[in-house]
Amino acid sequence: MSAPTEPSRTSDAPGRGPDPRAERSRAAALAAARDLLIEQGWSAVTHVAVAARSGVGRTTLYRHWPDASGLVRDVIAERISTAHTPPTGVLRDDLIRELDGLRRLLHDPVSDRGLRAVIERAGVDPVFARLKEALYREGSRVFRTVLDAAKVRGELAADLDADLAVDQLAGPLMYRRLLAGRAVTAEYIERVVDDFLVAHAPT
Repeated sequence: MSAPTEPSRTSDAPGRGPDPRAERSRAAALAAARDLLIEQGWSAVTHVAVAARSGVGRTTLYRHWPDASGLVRDVIAERISTAHTPPTGVLRDDLIRELDGLRRLLHDPVSDRGLRAVIERAGVDPVFARLKEALYREGSRVFRTVLDAAKVRGELAADLDADLAVDQLAGPLMYRRLLAGRAVTAEYIERVVDDFLVAHAPT
């Protein structure tokens, strides 16, 4: 299985925006991939199945997504992008808003099935291992921005390790939802954030 590549977006001509037909085809393909992921799991997301359901030709699908895992990646990536919120500079609020975005992802059927598939396959498939790493980087990107800015403002300890901080913030939600199968509430998020801020306040 080859490594997934970013889907191309065809333009009408240099200097113009994306071709509307290509955008419609991409949207239809991803909608079909989302439905298949929810209904049957990651293994059902194939070029043949997506083409049959979306009406997009297999040649077009292979051009945009040489490997079917790229479809799974883009389905999850779309969900992750909508979960992020622009930082406001208010540390507690920003952390709560990002964790609430993660909460929505974990309770969303599409991203829930997709994340479980990636985690399941990452241990045995190098393509999914790279996919998991890419999703982790994108999922933690805003957290790192918020944490770095807070360290500069003196609101967090200057030697705070960003990887550990992300683990301490997002880890409880992942464990609670994906392993324990329990709901993540707003109150739970606030407690995670408040405990984190107490633990890492500058001395």
